[in-house]
Amino acid sequence: MAIKKSELYSSLWASCDELRGGMDASQYKDYVLTMLFVKYVSDKYAGDPMSLIEVPKGSSFDDMVALKGQPDIGDRINKEILRPLFQANGLEGSMELVDFNDDDKLGSGKEKVDTLSKLIAVFENPGLDFKNNRAEDDDILGDAYEFLMRHFATESGKSKGQFYTPAEVSRILAKVINVDSADKPSYTAYDPTCGSGSLLLKVAEEAPKGLTLYGQEKDISTKGLAIMNMWLHGFPEALISGGNTISSPKFK
Repeated sequence: MAIKKSELYSSLWASCDELRGGMDASQYKDYVLTMLFVKYVSDKYAGDPMSLIEVPKGSSFDDMVALKGQPDIGDRINKEILRPLFQANGLEGSMELVDFNDDDKLGSGKEKVDTLSKLIAVFENPGLDFKNNRAEDDDILGDAYEFLMRHFATESGKSKGQFYTPAEVSRILAKVINVDSADKPSYTAYDPTCGSGSLLLKVAEEAPKGLTLYGQEKDISTKGLAIMNMWLHGFPEALISGGNTISSPKFK
């Protein structure tokens, strides 16, 4: 039996927020959303040779679970899970890898081991098995990603607009630009300050035909969120570039 979206979202947020400690929400979100990404691609694509995303042997979420309690858990997540996963899918270099071995943000010694082990346990819950709980044509994981970003944006205060456009605003903008007239596959959508990509995805959702998505984001961490957001919503072909749009536009 599939779990309700509201239960999934509430469980994720409550557990992650409890483990945050004194870390700023704008920083903590990178760890939570990256782990959510690893969990999703592992559940959906690991072991499938015909899959959209390659999950290298030894780099799945199950392998991350095996690291719980290990004194070098942070370093091994970086080297054994994230780097091989991102390299295999051509993402290394196009986005900044979150450092799961950062003593300044995660603490050192036992504190770091406990924090990361408990965060892994949040996604290890059988009720959060996306492989079994994801209904056909129901973007439960992509929506969960958006849900968590919205909550982290709220917690981040003034800086929230840097990486997240509220769904209500995105929906209105999609209507304003008359995206429902984009009735040919050749149409494109471009956001020069795309943040985490929420506006681009809402525009694509409102369009009657598939759109090719382009975006540029100067903050490298936020650019990474956008790339993961695109993959989780079925747009791995979206082109998200970095740099300052005014001084160094990538799309002309």
